[in-house]
Amino acid sequence: MGLDRLDQRLPEKEDDMDFGVVMQTNPPAARTVAMAKKAEELGFDYFWTFDSHLLWQEPYVIYSQILAETHRIVVGPMVTNPATRDWTVTASVYATLNEMYGNRTVCGIGRGDSAVRTLNGKPCTLKEVREATHVIRELANCRPVELNGSTIQFPWARHSSLEVWIAAYGPMALKAAGEAGDGFILQLADLEVAEWMIGQVKDAATKAGRDADALQFCVAAPFYIGDDTPESRAHQIDQCRWFGGMVGNHIADIVDKYGDTGVIPQVLVDYIRGRKDYDYNEHGRAENTHTDFVPDEIVERFCLLGTAEDHIAKLEKLKAIGVTQFAGYLQHDNKDETMRVYGEQVIPAVREHVVAKA
Repeated sequence: MGLDRLDQRLPEKEDDMDFGVVMQTNPPAARTVAMAKKAEELGFDYFWTFDSHLLWQEPYVIYSQILAETHRIVVGPMVTNPATRDWTVTASVYATLNEMYGNRTVCGIGRGDSAVRTLNGKPCTLKEVREATHVIRELANCRPVELNGSTIQFPWARHSSLEVWIAAYGPMALKAAGEAGDGFILQLADLEVAEWMIGQVKDAATKAGRDADALQFCVAAPFYIGDDTPESRAHQIDQCRWFGGMVGNHIADIVDKYGDTGVIPQVLVDYIRGRKDYDYNEHGRAENTHTDFVPDEIVERFCLLGTAEDHIAKLEKLKAIGVTQFAGYLQHDNKDETMRVYGEQVIPAVREHVVAKA
């Protein structure tokens, strides 16, 4: 189980785009493992999960089973946080998985949403996110780190290698992603917003003396394959409307802090004006009853909907503005078909375009 699985990641391809799947760890765990195996078979590179231990099953336990039954797919949370998990324990989990199965883990981290708020807590400060990113990365890369006045290191870690990607929306969080992260996670697929935010992250990285082009830029959003009839389109929108509510939780915090000052793209400010209460028991679920305020236009802009050709066209545009991975949420009623079409049509088309261009 050890050395034969080391370094099983796919070799990096210049100008190529990686693909991921994002799921909740709803029981049974065997279904989650089966979906990860299918994702690998269909050509996906990453398998991400939510990380809220009260709402869903413990993801790190499931990651171990996924890694044991796959060969190359990379697993990680979208996203964990520094508040509900001890930083050194988190690092130990990654290092252990990497030592067992090869370097096939990635850590997505943010200030905390559902995992924190279901405990009546508050999101972490960006200072804590930066510090946690540093501690987790150093330990999980077999290096010593200073923490609480002591120098600590895993004496048993020999081969582990881990990247930590920071999820962000607001100006200061985008700055932190550029200055401290190995990658940036943006949970929406609006082209205008994504281009602006990627630019902010790259600018922060460059000013910090880092190579901005070496960072990973992951756009995560619901993806739904359907036909182009009005009835199908309306159904796809309804199945993905929950995402606007989830994103709205983060945007509301930013608007509360900065107000309507033009600090963030206006489209984000405008659409949450009708936002009211939010029930985390329905977090990330299709037909969420607390997302009526999300207009159809926002769902279209934030998600990838329609035929395979529609998806390919938008993915090419995302790639053109610097996106290195698209990770699709599968919280809807067409999981298997969407994955199948991506594996058979969408992923090959995007990658063949890269080869042809080269």
